[in-house]
Formats: sequence, structure tokens, C-alpha cells
Amino acid sequence: MNSSTFVSESITQTPPIVWTIAGSDSGGGAGIQADLLTIQDLSCHGCSVITTLTAQNSVSVSFVETVSESMLLAQFSSLLVDLPPVAIKIGLLASQAQVDILADCLTQMRATQKIVPFVVLDPVMVASSGANFNSIDLDFSPLIGLIDLLTPNQHELKRLCSQSALAQDRADVANNGSQQQQMIHDTKLLSDTFKCHVLAKGGDAQWQQQQAIDVYVSKSVKGASLAHSNAVFMLSSPRIATTNNHGSGCTLSSAIACFIAHEFVIHDAIVLAKAYVNKGLTLGVRLGQGPGVLARTGWPDDLGMMPSIKLVSSDYRTQDRLKQAPLNSFKALHLPLGVYPVLDDLGILKNVLKAGCKTVQYRAKLATNTDADNRQRLTLEANIIEAIKLGREYHAQLFINDHWQLAIKHGAFGVHLGQEDMAIADLTAIAATGMALGLSSHSYFEALLAHQCSPSYIALGHIFATTTKRMPSAPQGLSKLKRYASLFARHYPTVAIGGINLNNLEQIADTGVGDAAVVRAVAMADDPAKAYRALHHKWLQLTRPLAKACSPQEGV
Repeated sequence: MNSSTFVSESITQTPPIVWTIAGSDSGGGAGIQADLLTIQDLSCHGCSVITTLTAQNSVSVSFVETVSESMLLAQFSSLLVDLPPVAIKIGLLASQAQVDILADCLTQMRATQKIVPFVVLDPVMVASSGANFNSIDLDFSPLIGLIDLLTPNQHELKRLCSQSALAQDRADVANNGSQQQQMIHDTKLLSDTFKCHVLAKGGDAQWQQQQAIDVYVSKSVKGASLAHSNAVFMLSSPRIATTNNHGSGCTLSSAIACFIAHEFVIHDAIVLAKAYVNKGLTLGVRLGQGPGVLARTGWPDDLGMMPSIKLVSSDYRTQDRLKQAPLNSFKALHLPLGVYPVLDDLGILKNVLKAGCKTVQYRAKLATNTDADNRQRLTLEANIIEAIKLGREYHAQLFINDHWQLAIKHGAFGVHLGQEDMAIADLTAIAATGMALGLSSHSYFEALLAHQCSPSYIALGHIFATTTKRMPSAPQGLSKLKRYASLFARHYPTVAIGGINLNNLEQIADTGVGDAAVVRAVAMADDPAKAYRALHHKWLQLTRPLAKACSPQEGV
């Protein structure tokens, strides 16, 4: 299935509505035209509120005419009564009056609409050709509290941060820090000032060399890991040597709005939009005598286009929270995961191994309401020792959940870590023992963090609602799982987890994910061994019909 076919299968049955409030580029490379091309390409329905008409081509801007205040307001009002948006991208605003009108409109929208749209502001100030759209710097402060994400480039970042209250703090860092530290500091200042997420783009930063580096400052993000909220990240990609970059900023911000409209959290929307722009730049085309335009390439499905992610510490330096192991240093799986039970009971563990299960995870937790005493810890260690022994006895790939030190100490086949544990575990020590490593993820962003560790497999979840543990994220659902599998399954063994049972196993198989982890479907069954066998045989029928005939587990 090619990318164009895949993207036509919209995440939602009805295309979500995305507005673009921006200027018209008569050359078709940026502004409203670039936004609408992107919105259509990413399976959304685009509506436009035009702020400015420009006469321009790929070389220059010859004339700029601002629409009247009454026309601006009429466009907004007309759309709102019939085509309310899920997300809004704001680009060029040509006057202070337009900023003020838009602030009033967004305020009214928040007060009257059942669904408050996600608003992205791309504070366009200068055209790619160098033409200045505004004779004075606009005051965007009326939009404070009304926008969710700000996406300035380096020029815009400096101009916004040089205004009044920010100027002194910025000067202090400029005198004492590097350009990278300055960029991080400025981005945090804007985030604090506008009370929103900020993605500061580094494509026009001359001091950046082979890597194009953006700084992303996140506020609290519902549906994301607590470890990734109120944090600062650097997103980097190899710099793409091209002049076909006209409209790259417009494309990025409108793509973010589209991915938000498809119900992805902002972390995901940003990395997806980065990948979309990277591929668009790579395949861009020159049409006139000046800079060319980006290609529209459909839903991102090329892992090589995704940015790398690094956390930034409080002193503005990047830090590897992950104690990284060398690439591809974890043991590869000997067998596909297949139906992969996750169990906390040694008796059930033994029964499913006797039933022929060849990959299983032992997940035992210490009490969380009080500090675990020595007796609890000794019991936990004894149980882990017994689980590892059973795995060896039945020649199974047995993974220990979370307790990586004990897994190392007692020679487990592998260890499985969640995102929070992945950030503090010593991955180099795990790799040095020759163990396999499985990592959990609940989004594109988290799966990319897992990918940077080159694990033995990546778990994708939770797919359906589950009661086995409290989750910060919403159920991902089958459509998102299909997207994740299309990106990662060619590179890693992938396993879906969360609410999977015999009734929905076929739906899981249809997404293209590699394998399926089960918890309650086995652990809560009247006969766990029988439940496992039923799941295992159905999975073989669905995914490996030829393997079923010669399966070593057949007839057990």
C-alpha cells in the first residue's frame, strides 16, 4: 500500500475542519495556498479567512493589500455559523487592527462554542524573498491565552523577544551564553509570556551547521506522559540542501493543525509535521526563477524523515536522560512474539508455558502506597528468580517488567521498560549482559524515543480501554495503531497491547502490527492455558497461515 492510498483512509470518517487565517500568495508557494494544499493532503477540510492579498512570484513581492476589517470579520463569522473548526492556523496578520479583531473573535468563540479549537500562530513578519509585510512590529499580546502554539523562525523569535519586558532578560543571556542557549532561553520566554507551547524553528539559524535544530517548549499536555509535559526538547534533523523551501513555515504550522485535528497530542503533531516538511523539502521542485516549493507527500511513513529528540536540562544544555547503549546492541528476538501474555502470577505463568507459550512477560509490582520493606523486596526477587527459571526450563523468551537490575542479576532473557523507567535505566548495562529490551510507547513521540534506543521490540498501546493500570493517554484505537505499524513495523518487531482479546484479535491483525500482547484475556480467564491456546491458534490463522501447519506448539 503506497502513501497516497494510505492517507486517503482518514483517521476520522468525516474529514475534520481546519481553518487557515493568512495572506494570499499569488505565486502559490506559501500563505493560504500552501496551507490549503497541506490541509487537503492530510485528509482534512480546509476553510480560509484571507487577511491580505499579495502580488508575488518566486522572486519578489511587488504589492501587498490588506483586506478591510469588515471583510475579515465577515469571513470569520460566516464560517463559524456553519463550518466551525477543530483547529486553526494563523499566518500573516497585516495590521494591529487585524490582531485585535482576531483576538475578539477567538474570545467570543471560546465563550460560545462547544468545542474550543486548537490555535497555532505562525507570526509571519518577512517573506522568503526578504520583503517586509509590516512597517511596524505588531503587538501580539491581545492573543495571550487564546493561542495554543507559537511557531516563530529565528528572525521572528528575536523580534518578539526584543520587545519591552523581554529585552533585559534576553540581553543577560546574550552576554553570557551560546547561541543555542540563547535560542532555548528566548523560546522559554515566549512560552511563559504567551502561556502556550512554543516551537522555535532553526532552519534559518546560520550558526546551525549540518543539523537543523528546533526548540520545543511544552506546557502541560493532556494525554501525554508527565515526563514529557512542562519540558524543553531539541528536535533535530540533517539539514536538507535545497532552495526549494518557499512556504516551509506555512506548511509546518498548517500540518501541525491537521495532525491535531486528527486527535493526536501536540508532541505527535509536531514530530509528524517535521517529518512531513522534511520529505516535502527533499522532493521539492523549482517552478520559477526563485526558490521552489515543497512537495505534498501524504501522511508521514518514512522513519528516516522523523526528527531526533533530546531533552534540555534547566541550564539550557541537552541531556541524554537515556543512558544510551550502542545502536543495535540488544539481543534480537529468537522467535516472533506472537500472542504475548503479560502476567503477574507465577502459577499462571507456568501453566501458559506448559501450554506452549514461547514469549511471556512477568510483571510484578512493589506496593506503591508505602515504601516496600525488605521482606517485600526479597519476595519480589525470589519470584523473579523463579520466573526466569521457568523461562529457561520451557525454552521461552521471558521478559521481566521494570526491574532491570534484578533481571541483570539473575540472567533474564530480556527486560521490558515503560517510558519513565526507560529514562532512568542504565541501558548500557542492560545491553552489556546480552539481554533483549522491549520498550512501551503510547504515541508517535514516545515510539520515536524508543526507536532512538534501538530496542528488540516496541510495544504500541494502549489500543482499547483497559483496567489493568491507570494510563495518562487515551486509548489509541485501531486507526492510530495502523499508522504506528506502517511507520515502525518495517524496522522493529511491534506488538499491540491494551484491551486485546479473542473478539478483537482479528481487528488487531488487520492493522499490520507484528504481534499482540494480552493481559486480562489470559490472566482473568477461567482456564488461562486454554485461553492462551485459543488466542495463539487464532493469531496464527490470521497472520501466519503457513506457519500454523508446522508450529511446534500445535497439539500441545
